[in-house]
Amino acid sequence: MVVMMNEVFPFALLICATIAAVGYWVVWTRVETVGLAGALVKTASTGLMALAGAFSVAPMPIMLGLALGAVGDFFLTQRSEKAFLAGMAAFAIGHLAYAYGFFLRGAQIAPLQLSWSQIGATGVLLGLILSTEVWLASRTAALRWPVRGYVLVIGLMGFAAIALPAHPENLSAPLIRLGAALFLLSDVLLALRLFVVQGAPAKRALSLSLWPAYWVGQALILIGGMTYWIIPKG
Repeated sequence: MVVMMNEVFPFALLICATIAAVGYWVVWTRVETVGLAGALVKTASTGLMALAGAFSVAPMPIMLGLALGAVGDFFLTQRSEKAFLAGMAAFAIGHLAYAYGFFLRGAQIAPLQLSWSQIGATGVLLGLILSTEVWLASRTAALRWPVRGYVLVIGLMGFAAIALPAHPENLSAPLIRLGAALFLLSDVLLALRLFVVQGAPAKRALSLSLWPAYWVGQALILIGGMTYWIIPKG
């Protein structure tokens, strides 16, 4: 009975997290100010995934990244510069947790050795990071250096995901890479919405796009991470 509860409870939490994520996308991504109810639903959509990981086999870096993502989600619903900086800091630490976990576990599986496809993906990632100096940095005013720091941190997380050694028995590494790519895409869309794009319709379209990319990215990192961490060492 206890074993069954241990298996069912994380799944139930993931179902609740999915319902919260869809609910937030349907109801609150179309409005500028979400209010307390929207903030709580948004926070729950990621926080419940972290809790599900705590009741299953998710490694600590993944659970920490998700938990910090939930904190960041809450702060980003509060319309102030201090709240934005707090949210950005929470996400940055979460990205560092992911990067640490990816590098550490990858080193346990195999020595770092990039394939040509991984080198190409790294080049694309580096190009995207450098391009932010052209289309983003000049528009962030007093937030320029915090935003630059955040760009470097998420770039590190992206590279850590790219560098994960593959395993022939499952698709956990590609799942993590796809999750990291979607997470990075959501940050690009958020940057466009906050600093570049003008006009309510365009901002609304970006909100509708970035939330699924972000939440699905986090979910894929969780699912891929749970599988990747149980691969035998060596």
